[in-house]
Amino acid sequence: MTVFDWRTAWAAVVVHPLFAVALTLIAFQLALMLYRRSGWLVLQPVMVGMLLVVGTLTLVDLDYARYRDGAALVAMLLGPATVALAVPLHRHLKRIQQLFWPIVITLAVGGVLSVVLTLAIAWALGAQLPVLMSLAPKSATMPIAMLVAEQLGGLASLAAVFVMLTGVIGTALGPLLLRWAGVEHPAARGLSYGLNAHAIGTARALEEGDECGAFAALGMSLLGILIALLLPFALG
Repeated sequence: MTVFDWRTAWAAVVVHPLFAVALTLIAFQLALMLYRRSGWLVLQPVMVGMLLVVGTLTLVDLDYARYRDGAALVAMLLGPATVALAVPLHRHLKRIQQLFWPIVITLAVGGVLSVVLTLAIAWALGAQLPVLMSLAPKSATMPIAMLVAEQLGGLASLAAVFVMLTGVIGTALGPLLLRWAGVEHPAARGLSYGLNAHAIGTARALEEGDECGAFAALGMSLLGILIALLLPFALG
């Protein structure tokens, strides 16, 4: 087979929709293996997997729009995966009812402080209005944060970056800070992960235990709802 034929065959493979699916799954599995073997919290599979995908797309000269279309099959699974978080919530429903008021207080105080401190620090550092509005919903999951940022006059793409960084940094530093503060209660640890590191933190919480994962899913869901409903009115 000639060189030209190899290039043609390779080009056909790269543009095939299954290439994007395979690339996504392989990159995440490699990142997950690296994370588990190293034990380093900073090597979060989501971040490392993203870097592997970006590096591969750059090497094969494949634009993001084509990759996104091909990986749509994987993106479709995000909805069912989110709904599946209701399973641990149902298992610990009685425990959630017992801690109803602590959950409400934590959600209110933590949610308000997260937004206020983020905006205050960014404003003090000289951030412009579009950046501030993109930062405001960073504690929500990515779909919610992107929509809210656009409503507030921010940039959806920038909001997505802030959400990802929030999840990665929160998941990397969360266990260390919780250990330093002496927080051992699964419910408290779970709420902390869910409020501060949303989906990535919830995945980490599920590694610690079912109860921890349930409260992380609860915190992530409730804070996302509050941000979607109240933040546009507060900052709009």
